[in-house]
Amino acid sequence: MEQLGDVCPVSGTTPWQRNCATIKTTMKDGALFEKGERMADRPFLTDIQALRARARQHIEQGAVTAGYRGDRETVIRLLNEALATEIVCVLRYKRHYFMASGINAQSVAQEFLQHATEEQLHADQIAQRIVQLGGAPNFSPDGLMTRSHSEYMEGTSLLDMIKEDLVAERIAIDSYRDMITYFGNDDPTTRRLMESILAMEEEHADDLVSLLEDLGA
Repeated sequence: MEQLGDVCPVSGTTPWQRNCATIKTTMKDGALFEKGERMADRPFLTDIQALRARARQHIEQGAVTAGYRGDRETVIRLLNEALATEIVCVLRYKRHYFMASGINAQSVAQEFLQHATEEQLHADQIAQRIVQLGGAPNFSPDGLMTRSHSEYMEGTSLLDMIKEDLVAERIAIDSYRDMITYFGNDDPTTRRLMESILAMEEEHADDLVSLLEDLGA
């Protein structure tokens, strides 16, 4: 295909000339060109030399480059709240696993244990992301319940335990959705991490609802 600048007159009054004068772009090999412009005239979107130079600046910041658009302090604070939420969930599920008793206890206890294991994985993933952002994951027991969005409710019966776990999962689901909305496109890596964790929390909630149905609750 010819370049538009090669065939289109600069000016004129005929319909073709007038139409040409209003055309700004044409397609060639799937790429968009300005009038009279060739592929060789267009710079690559990223200046490789500038990219390399930026990468050598502030290398102590690791994964956080100049292109990071999030409010890092706020993101780290929110992630530490999510970390506390996951830790509390691990502790609650572990207690429920060991304390489960009754005719249906064995199968329910295994569900508790699986959830505890998955919540621990979430905690590890969140902690790793905090470090990548140049922060410090807060594992301190001091203030853990204040940072956590979910509560540590022990429950007295198997049915109570399931209900308390379900309430906690619903709290986590809502809070993580809010975080995901906040991160948006400013921090897509953290957003995707929390989206994957949210999906697992939703599965946990569905599992607990199924357990309640099985127990006739």
